[in-house]
Amino acid sequence: MSTVSVQIAHPAPATGAGLRGAIAVPGDKSISHRALILGALCVGESTIHGLLEGQDVLATAQALRAYGAHVTRGEDAIWRVNGLGVGGLMAPGDVLDLGNSGTGVRLLLGLAASHGLTSVFTGDASLRQRPMQRVITPLQQMGARFEAAAGGRLPITVIGTDRAMPIEYRLPVASAQIKSAVLLAGLNAPGITTVVEPRPSRDHTEHLLRHFGAEVEVSTDADGARRIALTGQPELRPQIVQVPGDPSSAAFPIAAALLVPGSDITIKDVGLNPLRAALLDTLRDMGAEITEQNRRRHQGEAIADLRVRAGPLRGIEVPPERAPAMIDEYPVLAALAAFADGPTVMRGIGELRVKESDRITAMANGLGALGVTVEELEDGLIVQGGNGAAPVRDDVCVDTEMDHRIAMSFLVYGLGAQGPVRVAGCEMIETSFPGFAALMNGLGGRIEVAS
Repeated sequence: MSTVSVQIAHPAPATGAGLRGAIAVPGDKSISHRALILGALCVGESTIHGLLEGQDVLATAQALRAYGAHVTRGEDAIWRVNGLGVGGLMAPGDVLDLGNSGTGVRLLLGLAASHGLTSVFTGDASLRQRPMQRVITPLQQMGARFEAAAGGRLPITVIGTDRAMPIEYRLPVASAQIKSAVLLAGLNAPGITTVVEPRPSRDHTEHLLRHFGAEVEVSTDADGARRIALTGQPELRPQIVQVPGDPSSAAFPIAAALLVPGSDITIKDVGLNPLRAALLDTLRDMGAEITEQNRRRHQGEAIADLRVRAGPLRGIEVPPERAPAMIDEYPVLAALAAFADGPTVMRGIGELRVKESDRITAMANGLGALGVTVEELEDGLIVQGGNGAAPVRDDVCVDTEMDHRIAMSFLVYGLGAQGPVRVAGCEMIETSFPGFAALMNGLGGRIEVAS
């Protein structure tokens, strides 16, 4: 335990002051990865404002430098990417270490697949356990070759092809990462590459491809499936990208403000892509008071300021069809559900078992250790709420399995619980939400490093 960061979240004092203030959360992680990659495929300089500077995105930036792109951060906090054009990447001189970034490695596998060069990808112990075969399968159909560890896991060697074949690929699961990997590979393939998704996933890639000048057509099949067709070998044009606040990161101060009595906070400039915003629908179904202000669109993305005020919550059965649009938010929803009136049922979320950790088991174990009544399902969780109060056991230090979202979820739990909550593995929060504890403390919370 001496090498693992432990933080303690203390419940708010019983003054009724709650969490107060206006904040901005870090830039959207999904958009940040994609903006860097597409900038590297332009000839000329793209600028990115509000890029998430977490470890995951920085790993993608470093990999793109290895491919020959010039990626820098100015003193003005603006990132500048001078790219090489579609098909212009150079062979990296070393192994590409993506750390803990599942998004980064899967998107870059697609990028590398349609370039005639060899790339070797690895990551930390957690990333090396995450499955990659679902991405490898369609990329093999396009002509790339792969040498992977057992089970299609990292480290992976990609032998790319400069004669990539456009394909039509029907996704076996709703996954923006698989879709995006195929579309990125399709950029350097002649003809039209098509991805068919029976259930829609986040569409940041489609928006940004259009923003950079690619031809992307989206239609709906007779069976309701969404069809994304990309015309290959475009000349992408350098662009200015403004990254909105990450809705998955905003979920944590939202949940904390709902829990702590007297809270009233505003979160500025949050991305509200409809394929990402199902958590807000779910929280409103539970009785949450969340209002949107200054709603607008920018570069294809919906953005608004969110005002959140504390209040009682009721347990609900979350519609399983919402899962793709809030998959990253289920851990904090499970923490929040411990305070609701009655049970909250979450099904259709088996995808959480192959994230940075098995998030279903991690949340069930952590909540159970604290004293919450929770039932783990094969594809979900049932959390019995405490009608406004959630238990704490003094002798428990929650094991997050080094997963950033599990760590933040239990720190939020601690801000509203009956006593302090100790959480281990909090250093991983830096991968997606740099400065999380400081931001929450600035609102009136109390999260501190354990002595």
